[in-house]
Amino acid sequence: MTEDRTDFDDKRTRESEETLKGAEYVASRLPFFPDRPGVYRMLTKQEKVLYVGKAKNLRRRLDSYAHPERQSTRIQRMISQIERIEIIETKNEAEAFLLENDLIKRLKPYYNILLKDDKTFPHILITTHDEWPQILKHRGARTRKGEYFGPFASVAAVNETLTILEKAFLLRSCTDNVFYRRTRPCLLHQIKRCCAPCADKIGKTEYAALVAEACAFMQNKSTKIQDELSRKMEEASERMNYETAAVYRDRIRALNQVQSQSRDLDGIKDCDVIAVWSDKGESCIQTFFFRGGRSCGNYAYFPTRTEERSDGDVLQAFIGQFYTAHPVPREIIVSAPLPDEAVVSQALSAKAGHKVPVSSSVRGNRKRLLDMAFVNAKEALIRRRVEFSARAELLEALRELIKAPLPLQRIEVYDNSHIQGAHAVGAMIVATPDGFDKKSYRKFNIKAENYTPGDDYGMMREVLTRRFKRGLNEGNLPDLILIDGGMNQLAVALDVLKELKVPDVLAVGVAKGEDRNAGRETLYFADRPPVNLNFDDPLLHYIQRLRDESHRFVIGSHRIKRTNDTLVSVLDDIGGIGPKRKRALLRHFGSVKALKEASVEEIANVEGISPLMAKQIKSALTGREE
Repeated sequence: MTEDRTDFDDKRTRESEETLKGAEYVASRLPFFPDRPGVYRMLTKQEKVLYVGKAKNLRRRLDSYAHPERQSTRIQRMISQIERIEIIETKNEAEAFLLENDLIKRLKPYYNILLKDDKTFPHILITTHDEWPQILKHRGARTRKGEYFGPFASVAAVNETLTILEKAFLLRSCTDNVFYRRTRPCLLHQIKRCCAPCADKIGKTEYAALVAEACAFMQNKSTKIQDELSRKMEEASERMNYETAAVYRDRIRALNQVQSQSRDLDGIKDCDVIAVWSDKGESCIQTFFFRGGRSCGNYAYFPTRTEERSDGDVLQAFIGQFYTAHPVPREIIVSAPLPDEAVVSQALSAKAGHKVPVSSSVRGNRKRLLDMAFVNAKEALIRRRVEFSARAELLEALRELIKAPLPLQRIEVYDNSHIQGAHAVGAMIVATPDGFDKKSYRKFNIKAENYTPGDDYGMMREVLTRRFKRGLNEGNLPDLILIDGGMNQLAVALDVLKELKVPDVLAVGVAKGEDRNAGRETLYFADRPPVNLNFDDPLLHYIQRLRDESHRFVIGSHRIKRTNDTLVSVLDDIGGIGPKRKRALLRHFGSVKALKEASVEEIANVEGISPLMAKQIKSALTGREE
């Protein structure tokens, strides 16, 4: 039986391609790439993503990888590892830009510039859909209906703006649970920061007008509001209603305070100013946020893998990844021209639903703010280097103390928390040369059936066993573990490491002195006598910071578990609430606190929860009939 010639040729082509690698493989695939916009992924045979890029013309762009001699050393290294290329065609280059950055965020390719810090910024939320809208800080998913304003670079910036809003518009900031229980005004009403709708001091129509004014204020319409307040103050004064006139006067003063802070931002409303400073293969990106004609603070980012990349490349990579997860402003000012400035502007405009100019050539106030961001970026990178150098010295001192053969790249600290054995939880925090790696923190709910309440040694054994069984499977092991406790706790850790045959991991116990006196810590080792460091030794202070961070994390985890267990016990008493509905409630609201503060209508929006059941849940949580 003769083999079909076409099938034979295809088979031979596939076999020959499987033996090709790097530039040869890219050249062999060029005829199959379209002359269209799209996104390409460079991979190894093991499906490791090397690089994600976009192109206006896929064939032309990929042709450049077939000639590594024209590329930088970094790209040559990447090309040599290519064993497969995947492409996705798009309608235009702007769509390719958005898809490219979405893939970079998810896949984290080794040779792309990466924005490692996924910080979520706080916002201000006015719950305009509620019967009596509330003003509050908000961070995370936008699950509640209402108007969101921000982002703010820090909680301090949010608190400052909230104080001004309370003084100027007298909106309530209390939770629904507190609001619907009160019959008398609280202290905020006495200090003229709330109009006390809880005690019927204002009608719904008048309160709705205050909410509308607050929203307009956050949209940079404070001048019109101030003119209207001035008119109302004069009318109240003419009627000799001096108490009402004084309220308007105080509100005008609060607005004047904001306007005096915003004079230097004339012409700048919703804008992000982004500057990059690069030096010796490192980069810092400083972002200033301006919303409603006011400064909302600034934040510094330190993207990785920026070597041999221009400032424009770094800025474009940052903008693409940053605005994948954050709202897009009306205007973006950058410190260097982007390679594809028009494409970036078009892509962000499509995402935001309005035109978003991206410009580097600016004058006046914009130039002044850009220069300020540039200086801040430079200073932040210098500070980071100083901090990194000091931390490196401490890690080297710790390495010498514990006699580790290699520099310490990952330190894990373990601690447990419980109340007389109840709500037991263990926790692990991670420290690296870059500082605390909070994404790697883990909490462990104690699951052992034979667990004796209050058995700290048993808890530590379970936590370490679970951690290192998984670590061995994933190849993710620390250089050093610090155990909160003395020789007995350390002995448990050493037993677990020996039983699981964990290689090259050192363990040290850290116990407080007599009467749990911080500053008199004793370090316990497996192979030598305990050590007490001098009270003023910087290494002791570093170890204390590591231990204190583990305390903070484990206590916070314990409180959450205790609250959740309390909630579950309350829900257990309600007929028809089983494990599935409990999970649905916690998944929808994210925390017990949010569930307690939710209205009946919001609870009823959860899948599987009827309006009647929502009322029963609310009554059980608040202790009163709904």
